[in-house]
This record gives sequence, C-alpha cells and structure tokens, in this order.
Amino acid sequence: MSHHGPPMKYAAAVHKTSRFPTREVKIGEVGVGGANPIRIQSMTTSNTRDVEATAGQILRLAEAGCEIARVTVQGKKEAEALEGIKNALLKANVMIPLVADIHFYPPAAMLAAEFADKVRVNPGNFVDKRASFKVIEYDDAAYAAELERIEEGFSPLVEKCKRLKRAIRIGTNHGSLSDRIMNRYGDSPRGMVESALEFARVCRKNDFHDIVFSMKASNPVVMVAAYRLLAAEMLRLGWDYPLHLGVTEAGEGEDGRIKSAMGIGALLLDGLGDTIRVSLTEDPWAEIDPCKRLVRFYEKSLGKGIEPFEETGRSILEIQRRKVHAPPPLHRDGSVILKIEKGDLDRPSFFEEIGCKVQFGRPEKTIESADALWIDSLPKDHRAAAMLDRIGIPIFETPPADFHLFQPKISPLHETRRLAEDLSRSQDTRPLILAFNYACDDLDLPIYAGSEIGAALCDGLAEGVCLIGSQPLDLRRRLSFNLLQSARMRTVKTEFISCPGCGRTLFDLQETSRRIREKTAHLPGVKIAIMGCIVNGPGEMADADFGYVGSKPGKIDLYVGKTCVERDIAFADADRKLIELIQAHGKWIEPEQTTALCPL
Repeated sequence: MSHHGPPMKYAAAVHKTSRFPTREVKIGEVGVGGANPIRIQSMTTSNTRDVEATAGQILRLAEAGCEIARVTVQGKKEAEALEGIKNALLKANVMIPLVADIHFYPPAAMLAAEFADKVRVNPGNFVDKRASFKVIEYDDAAYAAELERIEEGFSPLVEKCKRLKRAIRIGTNHGSLSDRIMNRYGDSPRGMVESALEFARVCRKNDFHDIVFSMKASNPVVMVAAYRLLAAEMLRLGWDYPLHLGVTEAGEGEDGRIKSAMGIGALLLDGLGDTIRVSLTEDPWAEIDPCKRLVRFYEKSLGKGIEPFEETGRSILEIQRRKVHAPPPLHRDGSVILKIEKGDLDRPSFFEEIGCKVQFGRPEKTIESADALWIDSLPKDHRAAAMLDRIGIPIFETPPADFHLFQPKISPLHETRRLAEDLSRSQDTRPLILAFNYACDDLDLPIYAGSEIGAALCDGLAEGVCLIGSQPLDLRRRLSFNLLQSARMRTVKTEFISCPGCGRTLFDLQETSRRIREKTAHLPGVKIAIMGCIVNGPGEMADADFGYVGSKPGKIDLYVGKTCVERDIAFADADRKLIELIQAHGKWIEPEQTTALCPL
C-alpha cells in the first residue's frame, strides 16, 4: 500500500442547534414536543389484567426515570383494568401518564380512553384486518371507499379523546401495514407515512390535534427513512405534531442498543424527535438507561451542532452510495480497521481480541477478524507483525493513500456528510473509513458510535469503521462489525429480530431468545425473528428468513419470510423444528465451520 497523500479538503461543518419545531401535546401532566425535553418511555410486560403486577412494573419504571408508561390493551377486560392500575399509581403518589396500546379491537380503545392519558392506535390494523400480503387492485373509487371506512371506524375514538382531553399516538409499524397501503405504496417508508396520514386527516377533520406520530421498524435504515419522509411531509403540509422515536424488535444486549442508537440517535442528530423508547428483549426498566444515554448524547451534541431538518427532507433510500474501489485488505461490503497501541501486541490474548482463531499458538484469520491494524509506531521486527503478515492482516503506521481515514474535529456526523459530498463531486472512488475517537465508558460507546457512525453508514456516506479510544480492543472490533451489519452492509453473524414483550406475549421471551441465540448465533447471513405474539410477526418477518412466533398458549408457529409453514407446534419441540427448518432450506452450518470462513 502506498503512502498517505495530502489530506482531503472538505467544507466546514455548519453548527446550528435547530430542532424540528413541533407543538406541545399533553400526555396527562407531561408535555411532549414544543420546548419540552426529550421524554423517555417504556412498556410493561405483565398481563394487564393483573393490576398489582402491572402497577408494580410501572412504579419500578418511574423510579428508574421513565416519564410515560405504556400497557397493552387487547380487550375490554384489559381496558377495565386500567382504572385499577391508575388508582394504584395515584395511591403511590406517582403521576406517570398511562398509555393504552391498541391493536385490532376498536371497542377496547373506546373503553381505554376513559382511563388512559393517551391511546396508541396502529393504523395498519385498527380498522383493517391483518394483512394477507396478497395483490389486490384498488382503483380510485375503491380506495376512496376504504378511506371512508377508516373515517367511520376511527372517528368515534377521536371524538371521545377530544371530549376527554386524551392524546392519540398514530403509531405506524413497518411490520403491520394494511393490504391497501402495501398494494398502492409498497411495503416501504412511503407506505408507512401514508398509513399515518390517513388517520391524521381524520383527526384534523374533527379539529383534534393532540396527536403524536411514530414510524417504527426493526430495520434502522427503513425506520430513519420513514421518519425523515414524515417530517418532510409535515413541513410541506404545515403540520407540527411531535414525533415518538423507536426501533421496534431491536433485540437485546449490545445488538439491541446499537440498532436503537442507529435509528433514534441518527434522527435526534437531525433535530427530529420529541420522545423515545429503546425496545429491548429485556426487563422494561433495562430500557431506561440506554434512553438516558441517548438523551445525554443528544444534549451534549447540541454544542457541537445539530443540523435542522431540511425542507426537502432526506430519504436515505434515495441516496446513491458512491462507487468505490476497495483494494485489499479492505472488504467490498465494509471494512473494520483497529487502532492499536504498542502494548496490545504483547498481550497473550491479542490475536483473539482482533478476531482470530488461535490453535496451538498459531493464529488464523476468520470472518470476524479485523481487516487491518493501525499503530502510531510499530516496534521493529516484532514477532506479532510477522504473524499478521502471514495470515493477511496488514499493520500500518501511516494511513495509506488508497483510502481515506477520516478523523473529524468538532461535529463528526456533519463533517462526514460534507466530506462525502466533496468526495462525490470530485468523483473520488477511494473508500472512506470513519476514525472516530470516543472518550466515554463501555456502555456509552454503542450509543455514541451507533448515533454518529451508524447514521453515516445508513446514509451510504462511508465504507468502513475505525473506532479509537481506551475501550477494550475486542469491544471496539465487535462493535465495528455490529455497526456494519446493522447498516445492512457486511454480515458476519446471525441477525436476530426479537420483540421486547408485552402483555400479549405467550412465552418467556427473554429465556427463549437466549436459548435460540445459543443454538443459532453461528449462522452468518441468516435472519431469525423471535416474536411473542402475532401482532407484528408476519410483517416484521418480511425482513427475516425464519420466524418463531407465539400463536397460542404453549404453541409456536414457524415462518419462512411472511409464510407460515408449520402451525401449532408444541413449545417443547419448537427449537428443534426451527433448526430442522433452517437445515431444510440449506442455511445451516456446523458451529466449528464458522471460524473457517474468511472475509472476501
């Protein structure tokens, strides 16, 4: 590799602190939007009919810092339980607003509005039946008739909420769009926006404006595109309703936090978002800490520069990734470069930390090995350097000239955007590797890197990652690959789409998710959805290869994509049946074979 040439000149970042202007909507006594801070939300996982358990979870959420609590309301009995839950909270002198989550059953929403401070409706299934995913032709007259049916079904709730001063969240889910929307607009961000607008027009026709929008998806790329399109549409229409941000079915652990940060953090750094929820397959109160970290990062970034959302809007699905030439050792789907120190080379675990498999003292490159290493000063004739050369992982002191290793100075995401624009204008085909330095703790790192680097990767602005900092080498390597995979660039492990659970969940979601991960986490390129019920299951599994869905107590349905292929499997047999299904579709490999796979 040749020596690094002169630094690329790029336009200076414009440092503004403009936030997308929204009106204030009151959820109980809590204001959302307007001049209010970013509000933190979560959702209970208990059976809503169990008043004591649900109130107990909400009290624990409030103690952790949750400002708005949501509970599932699938029927009238759950709606009636809201009164007892509300009274239990008042008795404990906790004034946290209560949100009723509704799918499929408008009568439950009508009853819930008597007790809840906000009613969340899903425009994909509040009036419509569950999507069939069939091709259905709607001419203009048929489509207009469908809109009249929506108005007839939704208006009573709007009128009641207006009378009782309740708020409504119009919560679009990518996984549960109606047949009408999908056949006219596609299973797309545009379809998500239009689904919400159909219901918003009914609210406005009734002069009701206490509404909040959300555009959730399990894919951060789709989620960010949908919110940006919605914001652009609101600007065009002169609307100013608050936005609730969230990546649904994000999963658990580091993966779930990275996905959430990539979606939520990217939008906050665009000035979009008034309230957030990090949806994790963990206990509800575990969601509060990453929410707080996202809000703190947003507030900290204000001084560095938050770009106002442009009136034209940004659709990441319309951005054309630069045509780049990725010379060896860079990877065509995105590269990981590790910044190391002299002392790292002498650690016994060094090669494992950079992703190698070591047997009998001999390291071998694997699919999760770093593509290259960067060190300020390489000790002469160091044994590790020779071993790295043998297995094909170069180590350099000066960044080579055949790619850009970019270290921003003030506002990382916005400086990256401007550099990428300059590279495109100059038709520079060299890959852009983002070398961001985060002086933060291990728990903040996924939040910071997910928000800034994740946003740039999702937008198609860069081709690789180089995390710099004092965090462990293995953590920085693993996180770098997670960023590339979450941005749908380079896949090195199984991807899991798992819901956070709620009162509808039909099995122990956390334990089941852990068990399935242990058995299938070695399948690079395979996406597996683990869903506690069928509310969003078939739709969210459009982005998955295989789905494991609770269908009734003690029973599981298995899916391939959107298609249910086996129904009512006994829970005890479901794991084995899932593995057999993966094997039957030629996607199974034995765990010991995975480490032999090397990057292209």
